[in-house]
Amino acid sequence: MNKNERELLESLFRSAVDAVLPERCLAPHLPRAPEGRTVVVGAGKASAAMAQVVVDHYGETVSGLVITRYGHGLGTSRISQIDIVEAGHPIPDDAGNLAASRILDLVRGCGRDDLVLCLLSGGGSALLAMPAAGISLDDKQNVTKSLIASGATIDEINCVRKHLSAVKGGRLALVAHPTAVVTLAISDVAGDDPSVIASGPTTADLTTFADARAILNKFDITPPRPIARYLDKALNETPTADDPGLKNTSLHIVASAKQALAAAAQSATERGLEPVVLGDEIQGEAREVARAHAALARDHKARGKAVVLLSGGETTVTIQGSGGGGPNTEYMLGLAIELAGEKDIYAIACDSDGIDGSEDNAGAMIFPDTLARANTLGLAPQDYLANNDSYSFFAPLRDLVIPGPTLTNVNDFRAILITPT
Repeated sequence: MNKNERELLESLFRSAVDAVLPERCLAPHLPRAPEGRTVVVGAGKASAAMAQVVVDHYGETVSGLVITRYGHGLGTSRISQIDIVEAGHPIPDDAGNLAASRILDLVRGCGRDDLVLCLLSGGGSALLAMPAAGISLDDKQNVTKSLIASGATIDEINCVRKHLSAVKGGRLALVAHPTAVVTLAISDVAGDDPSVIASGPTTADLTTFADARAILNKFDITPPRPIARYLDKALNETPTADDPGLKNTSLHIVASAKQALAAAAQSATERGLEPVVLGDEIQGEAREVARAHAALARDHKARGKAVVLLSGGETTVTIQGSGGGGPNTEYMLGLAIELAGEKDIYAIACDSDGIDGSEDNAGAMIFPDTLARANTLGLAPQDYLANNDSYSFFAPLRDLVIPGPTLTNVNDFRAILITPT
């Protein structure tokens, strides 16, 4: 049942992910080795895989430390020169705090003839957990939880994070100065803004303490008193582009959602489908994006062509229930409800890092018979959506996508397959 469509959707997702794996996209951007040492630092869900490429390229001449999410490391036996630390995401923890402190010590010890090679990817903001002086990790964790539950965008979350950080918002580069800093980034943010990827630890920041306060006010979040005092004083603003401490830095984006969607589009074309790329910067509440995409799918079906609608970006979920499931899985539940069993429309939505939210799945798939099968099992889709429990809806249907960590991250991947009969 739906076997061919299932395999096609999964292959499109795999094509997208394969195109942005570090082993495919990083090596051409690696700089020439310096006269002195090459010290590798970084953070993100792809950082361990990126570090492996660096070691394969430079050999034993490099050393350093990168932080990745639990379960996304490769094992230190494979990369003996670079320490791989696994830490908490999306809520920062002690492991990330201590590792970020070690990274600052590493770059602080570099000289003018050395090179700091910074490897960044999605998830790096939470993993570089070291708070600014006077702020506890507990306080930072509480604010992070509140922002995630509120449905704040990644740009908004990272604006607050960088103004509570000892590392992010360009501060890592300031500590490394005057050593040259080259940053290579796999982008997981809409528009590929370098200051948002991992909260921009080596780049200029366009946001301010006032912006961070405004975001907390927007979502009616009352921060712990130490954080409120710190933000109100605003004594240590993040560096802007004209800061001399950023003079000897550069950043290159080596992979992005646009590349992933292009690869999926090429795969679709090879299978005789017309790819329609809706965009790589789509944001918004997951269920609302699903409603808009359901309408687009019906419009394309009415034209009578076999097409696949592709999109990227990052949707969000405002948590009002107690269930499990991330934005991609909730998007799929919302899409299933909106399509209401529409014939000839199939879809997949997955986080490109292999983990959607806090569960073990990347996302889910839907088929014309999804709601009918759910009804047979006594599953009421609206109830699961109201409880933000999309994971529990799709699990008994066996329509979750569970690839495990992919070791890259360009955020959401969505494909809606339309095959009019």
